[in-house]
Amino acid sequence: MSYQVLIALRYLRAKRRQRTVSLNTFISIAGVTLGVAALIATLAVMSGFEENLREKILGTNAHVVIVDRAQRPIRGYDELVETVSKLPHVVAAAPFIFNQVLLTAESNVSGVVLRGIDPETEGSVTDLERNLIDGRLADLATAFPPPEDKPELSPRFGIIIGKELALRLGVFIGDTLNVVSPQGTMGPFGMVPKLRPYQVVGIFDSGMYDYDSSFAYISIEQAQDFFQIGPAVNGIEIKVDEIFRAEQVAAAAAAALGGQYWVRDWREMNRNLFSALKLEKIIMFIILILIILVAAFNIIGTLTMIVIEKSREIAILKAMGATRRAVMGIFMLDGLIIGGVGMVIGIPLGYLVCWAIETFYTLPADVYYISHIPVRIYPFDVALVAGSALLITFLATVYPSWQAGRLAPVEALRYE
Repeated sequence: MSYQVLIALRYLRAKRRQRTVSLNTFISIAGVTLGVAALIATLAVMSGFEENLREKILGTNAHVVIVDRAQRPIRGYDELVETVSKLPHVVAAAPFIFNQVLLTAESNVSGVVLRGIDPETEGSVTDLERNLIDGRLADLATAFPPPEDKPELSPRFGIIIGKELALRLGVFIGDTLNVVSPQGTMGPFGMVPKLRPYQVVGIFDSGMYDYDSSFAYISIEQAQDFFQIGPAVNGIEIKVDEIFRAEQVAAAAAAALGGQYWVRDWREMNRNLFSALKLEKIIMFIILILIILVAAFNIIGTLTMIVIEKSREIAILKAMGATRRAVMGIFMLDGLIIGGVGMVIGIPLGYLVCWAIETFYTLPADVYYISHIPVRIYPFDVALVAGSALLITFLATVYPSWQAGRLAPVEALRYE
């Protein structure tokens, strides 16, 4: 072992009558440890929330969406679905229709986005079927007989609504909802909205309040008839085998279909949200790195005290032939030892904090729609935190090491 390592380790230990140096060393290590643990825990929680939010968004929406550039209905969509289904990494594709309507119950009204879907293929593209807490997708295509007290009414088809929307309208499975479209027929007194009753056959819970309170689903045939667009759809939704390949698949679909269609992946459709989350994660990293910077100032103070206390020993080393670079290396090793020990202890402590948060800390599900804080630890984040801690502690050693290296033996030993 090099004599520089032995001397560096010796300088970090205090003598019996001089406890301050060892105490400052301990404080510096503790500062780095807490900073590393806090950074790992914070980044893990923010990554967990981001992943949880992404899963819920992609559970309700497709990975890639194709619509007409002029926002016109797409006719001959079966060929379009067949074309995109043959692209690499595409798992499934399905047509859809969407429009804004009003849902009216006996005493409440709510504006929603009504989507027409194919009950047979929708489950392979989105998680709607898995998110159902009551009912089945297949019931959307079922015609239900009118109530016994009103046999003159025509049969009603099914509609699936979100959990929050059901609470807002006060409806349950089997109840009737009226779908009102502002695009009705022109009468003598102006536009007459179109109204059609539907029976609630399913309730879904995606975990996202915005979706659960503003989305409703009917069969694609019913949507074509209700909106009077004929054998056409508004777009095609695609599911890919890996969500981070969605951009690649979107580019391939755009190239295969020409410039007539607008192809967007999930990142592009939610760019503002995920950009805000990424920016917040970066800002939190910068703020919490200040904890390690405080520890770096402790390291500077600790090494400066060691240089002052060991000035006689440093002078003797230089008189015996130690170079300026060798002396600087001793104190740089001291700083790296402090940072390394703090990092080695801080990483397991950060994992322990993440485990405790995920296991014991609960949230009111009726407020946050999740019962536990999601935690996701990425190896890149851990490596970034560890590298930042070592870099900061190394930079903190530069000034004290430079002071020790420029110490003149004659000046230090003049009064000995």
